[in-house]
Amino acid sequence: MSDHPSFGGLPIVLGGNVFGFTADEDTSFAVLDRFYEAGGRMVDTAQGYSDWVPGHVGGESEAVIGKWLTSRGLRSEMLIATKTGMHGKPGDLAPAKVRAELEKSLERLQTDYVDLYYAHRDEELTPQDEVAAGFGALVAAGKVRELGASNYSAARLRSLKQAAEAAGSARFTVLQNEYNLVVRSGFDADLQAYCEEAGIAHFPWFGLAAGFLTGKYRTREDLEKHNRGGSIERFFDEGLKVLPVLDEVAAETGDRPGAVALAWLAAQPGITAPIASASKPEQLDLHFEAVNLTLSEEQIARLTATAA
Repeated sequence: MSDHPSFGGLPIVLGGNVFGFTADEDTSFAVLDRFYEAGGRMVDTAQGYSDWVPGHVGGESEAVIGKWLTSRGLRSEMLIATKTGMHGKPGDLAPAKVRAELEKSLERLQTDYVDLYYAHRDEELTPQDEVAAGFGALVAAGKVRELGASNYSAARLRSLKQAAEAAGSARFTVLQNEYNLVVRSGFDADLQAYCEEAGIAHFPWFGLAAGFLTGKYRTREDLEKHNRGGSIERFFDEGLKVLPVLDEVAAETGDRPGAVALAWLAAQPGITAPIASASKPEQLDLHFEAVNLTLSEEQIARLTATAA
């Protein structure tokens, strides 16, 4: 994926979790337009987005993206990634289930293929050889270009790759785990080393820790003010150790803390590009700022040490 000529234009992936959720259709179109105009070519979504909202059933994000792709005539220029099995329920990755969910996703996305299809969460009921065969059949049928795994451990990713190789089916070449300055357990040293060794690209989610690393959440009163308590609270204990160093580096570079956080992420071994969402077009300024920011080795080391 990282060598795709279109992807190279803007090394950041636009997260689609907010489309049809905190960004309505018109606003989502404005975000997507601005991302495309700036050279962005990869959008990440999932069939489960946004089933956590009362009255939603999942697929709302895909439907918005599909309408945008069709209305703008840009399908061939964009890399679209989606996922199946968001809740990791037993049987979610069974071949028949995966195939059926992909067909629904394709209909919502108004396309006959996706560039990247992920197993959204691991589930151990379905044997790895069946998971590999089921996803591989979708590549063989031309409905999927590349395969990925999301929220996988090193051991399970390794066994999935081995199962695909044993069957002679398409390999899983992409990982999407949580990883940012505050939470690093989702891409530990073992997984990082394995991805580099196996040539697996990593597009980490929550690059800004749900917005915590923008610096606007510094007290629990800030959580109440922005109504983000549930998704931000878990970052506080470790995050409050990170923010002072993030502020220092931001002052040195003249950039915003969020841009520094994304630039640190992009500089990590094994990272292909961060995933970051935007619920308003102007929020993309932070993404663009990060793309143009190169941190010094000393600054990267100082930020990295905040996890010690």
